Amino acid sequence: MSFNDNVTLDTSGVNRQVGGHRGLKIGGGVSGFGIAAAILYFALTGNINPSLLSLGSDGGAGVQQGKTVDIAAQCQTGADANTDPYCRMVAGKNSLDTFWSKDLPAETDTTYQSAGLTLYDGATFTACGTGTSDMGPFYCPGDGTVYMDVTFFDKLQSMGAENTSLAQLYILAHEWGHHIQNQLGILSQMNRDDLGPNGDMVRSELQADCLAGAWINNASSTIDADTGQAYLKRPTQAELSSALAAASAVGDDTIYENAGMKANPDNFSHGSAEKRMQWLNTGIQGGTIAACNTWDVAQP
Repeated sequence: MSFNDNVTLDTSGVNRQVGGHRGLKIGGGVSGFGIAAAILYFALTGNINPSLLSLGSDGGAGVQQGKTVDIAAQCQTGADANTDPYCRMVAGKNSLDTFWSKDLPAETDTTYQSAGLTLYDGATFTACGTGTSDMGPFYCPGDGTVYMDVTFFDKLQSMGAENTSLAQLYILAHEWGHHIQNQLGILSQMNRDDLGPNGDMVRSELQADCLAGAWINNASSTIDADTGQAYLKRPTQAELSSALAAASAVGDDTIYENAGMKANPDNFSHGSAEKRMQWLNTGIQGGTIAACNTWDVAQP
């Protein structure tokens, strides 16, 4: 899924950090919501830890914060977004903000507030604890910010997914889905210890997948106010398939299978590969928040 070359990019609200790294203390919990922390943890360590996202904050011990750099000159147009993953995330944020600023109040009478976006290397401080690259992309409700080390995308192939632009944007849009849940009060009401296929954690993650799909449905008709052009071109079937493959790659059962272990549904925190694809596709087909109600069905 590519951006129209002439749309303009707005880097306000985007924090680019370089040079961050972990010190002697390895890891550092993030009490946020991440799309692929467990599977990435397995990919890097060979160990399975489905509850990785429930770790508490370590207060940033042992972490060197990166320096903030201005990427406005680097990321100016859709053409930049089509070649540079950092600019692609900026453009994705612009499109997501434009879509949700209209759809959220239209559907729920809730005023939309933009999420922050921090693109970091290695490690960073957050209101949810220390974010590190082995956590994968995540959303922190404490500061309303999505955190991404874009080198995560390089690992998609080893996870069984293609590293396409729409696969990358799906990951960003999923984390934005948690931001929408936060504004609707869903995250503060759910029980994060409630695991399993019908638990609160899985319902939240599947809804975020569906909300990502709702944006994909509308992305090619979401307009850049500066140029009057749509931010994104209509996705091809192959591009949609790559996003669905990325959703499958971060299914709980896929994590277990890649670890050579039998899947234990009682420990599911994100949903099975089948369910993640199902709800992403539900959003793609429905295009609304209303289509993404994972809470009022017996089995999401």
